[in-house]
Amino acid sequence: MSRKDILWKVGYLAIAAGVFMTDQASKAWATRVLRFEGDRSIIDGFLNLAYAQNPGVAFSMLDDHGDAGRWGLSAVAILAGVLVMYFFWRTPRSDDRILGALALLLAGIAGNVTDRIRLGFVVDFIDIQFGSWHYPTFNVADAAICIGAGLLVLDMFMSKRKDKVGAEGSVNTKSKALNPKSADVS
Repeated sequence: MSRKDILWKVGYLAIAAGVFMTDQASKAWATRVLRFEGDRSIIDGFLNLAYAQNPGVAFSMLDDHGDAGRWGLSAVAILAGVLVMYFFWRTPRSDDRILGALALLLAGIAGNVTDRIRLGFVVDFIDIQFGSWHYPTFNVADAAICIGAGLLVLDMFMSKRKDKVGAEGSVNTKSKALNPKSADVS
């Protein structure tokens, strides 16, 4: 790996550190302000800020396992973070979408595991609703994880499409090479 590639990847890690710091600062604000002063409506009927403690994982699943759950979830999150870092350093510099996705995943994992280890729960405070539909309360780290995962899924579909187009092009090239009498009418 060249020095330029390493510098690019360090840049992605700096962005991940910025997302992590934004997450931690916003959670500190929510803990200090929303917990004591109450909820705030940003866009009435759509976006509210409401302090919540989530001892479980996404959507409060596994929230009733006490300290064993806390440390078990923390261990799983740390393992996930190590795997993300492994794939991050193995990803070629040219795969910007994957590098960005992995950086967002790393920032989100680090933000939530920091809360879980330090506080015993994750601080959530972003509350979105559409009429009677109500999305579970989340935070900046959760948003980073969702965006990172979405970018990975997008890349997977785009890679399959590119492979399919490339395979179709190579099939056509091969068929022309196999049949020298075929006329090129283009």
